[in-house]
Amino acid sequence: MRLKRGKLATDPVAFEAFYRRHIDAVTRFLSRRVDDPHTVADLAADVFLAVFDSAHTYRPGRGSEIAWLYGVARNTLSAERRRALRESQLTHRVSGRRPLDGDDVSRLEEQIDAERPARAAFQAMAGLPDGERAVLELVVLEQLTPSEAAVALGIRPGTAMVRLHRARRTLRDLPFVMEGIPR
Repeated sequence: MRLKRGKLATDPVAFEAFYRRHIDAVTRFLSRRVDDPHTVADLAADVFLAVFDSAHTYRPGRGSEIAWLYGVARNTLSAERRRALRESQLTHRVSGRRPLDGDDVSRLEEQIDAERPARAAFQAMAGLPDGERAVLELVVLEQLTPSEAAVALGIRPGTAMVRLHRARRTLRDLPFVMEGIPR
């Protein structure tokens, strides 16, 4: 069963199926960008709350549900980063979060460790312009097509192709070789 517009907000079975189908991909997406297991768990929950609230915006004709979901995850992560930047104390930032048990922490730490090379790649890409970096992340690390990345970013497919080409050209000129990042 695939996502149908409006179905997630009204059908708990459809929402659960969608969640089970995509939770691993969302966790991997977040683990590549965040190195704290508690934050990964909270952001994953926030992503699916946002999905529940915005399911009516999904347009199957514009791309796959995973491309749309990565767009929701990017927006959720961006919102969290803006929120964290405004916070003045770490204790305020972590207040009210559900404590994770030992198994949760262990599982998330394993996932974070597995995504360490991807985080190193993000650091290498930090010098790229935002648009180029965003397309490269979605195509190379998240394995979306350039067209799906365009949907996730709200840009035209041609724009995504140009940005991808520029990003790869820039990285090819850097004096490093990263495993898993096509030169």
